[in-house]
Amino acid sequence: MDVRQLTYFLAVVDRGGFTRAAEHLIIAQPSLSQTIKGLERELGVSLFHRIGRRVVLSKAGHELLGPARLVVRDLEAARSAVDNVRGVRSGRLDMIAMPSPGIEPLTAMIATYARAHPAVTLNVDAAFTAEEVLDSVRTGGAEIGILGTKVPFRSGDVKVLHLEQQPLVLIVAPGTDAFDGSDTIDRDDLAGHRIVASQQGSLMRLMVDDTLAHGVPLQIVAEVAHRTSVLPLVLAGVGHAVMPSSWTPLAHQAGLRVVQISPTTPLHVAAISRPEHVTPAASAFLEVAQEHAARAGGDRALAGEPTDQ
Repeated sequence: MDVRQLTYFLAVVDRGGFTRAAEHLIIAQPSLSQTIKGLERELGVSLFHRIGRRVVLSKAGHELLGPARLVVRDLEAARSAVDNVRGVRSGRLDMIAMPSPGIEPLTAMIATYARAHPAVTLNVDAAFTAEEVLDSVRTGGAEIGILGTKVPFRSGDVKVLHLEQQPLVLIVAPGTDAFDGSDTIDRDDLAGHRIVASQQGSLMRLMVDDTLAHGVPLQIVAEVAHRTSVLPLVLAGVGHAVMPSSWTPLAHQAGLRVVQISPTTPLHVAAISRPEHVTPAASAFLEVAQEHAARAGGDRALAGEPTDQ
C-alpha cells in the first residue's frame, strides 16, 4: 500500500465515482481502476460495491477511509513544511463549520487569513452538529473545525480554542410594530407571536422549546434545517426567528430589526484541530483564530479534557 493508492482511493470517495475522480486526478480512468483493484488485491478485500455506474463504499472501505485521510494529510503537512523553508505559501486548507459560526467569526478570520496568505485555497465543508465537526477533524476529513455549542466545548481527541460567545437574538419580521420598538425583550414577550424555528437539537430551538415549556403561547409556524432559509422566511413575514448574534449584520442589511432577548443565552463558538501534525497552512489559520479569540475574550485553549458533549 502506498500514498498514491490511498490518494486515488480518496478521490473516488470524494468525487462520487471513478469517472469524476479520474478527471480530478487528470489520469485515464482505466489507470485509476487498475490502481484501486491493485489496492484491493493487496488488502484482500473489496473497497467498493459497484452498482451499475455507481460505487458505494464497502464496510472495509469505510474502515480504511479515516486512516487514509490521516496518512495523506500527514504527507501534505511534510511537503508544506519543506515548502515553507523555501518561502512557499501555497496549497489547500480543508475546514468544516456549522452554519452560524460559519458566518461569523469564520468570515472575518478567512478575510484576515486570505490577505496574509493569498495563494492558499480554503475549502469549507458544512456540518449541522458539533459531533459532525468533531468526527471530521478527528478522522482527517478536515484540519480545522468551527463549531457552536450550548456549553464550552471540550474534547480529549482534539485541541480546542474558544473563540467567542454569541448571545441569541430575535430577528423581527417586517411590517409589524411588535415589541413597541424596544431593543430588549423578555421571553414572555414572545406570547402570541409566530416563530420560524430551527429543527430539534440546536440551541435556538432549545430556547424556543424551553419558552413553550414555561407556558408562553408562541407558535412555531415553520421548522427549517437549512439556516440560509431563515432570513428569507422572516423577510416574507412568515414569523420572527431566534438566531445567534452572528446573523445580525445580515439581518440589518436586509432591513430587519434585531432585538436582544433577556435573560441572555449564549452560543459558545470554538475552533478545533488535530493535536499534532497539522499543515503549515492550518497552523497559520490557527494563529489568526488565536488573535480573534484574544480580541473577543474567548482565548482559552483546552486539550486533554474529557468531552462533555
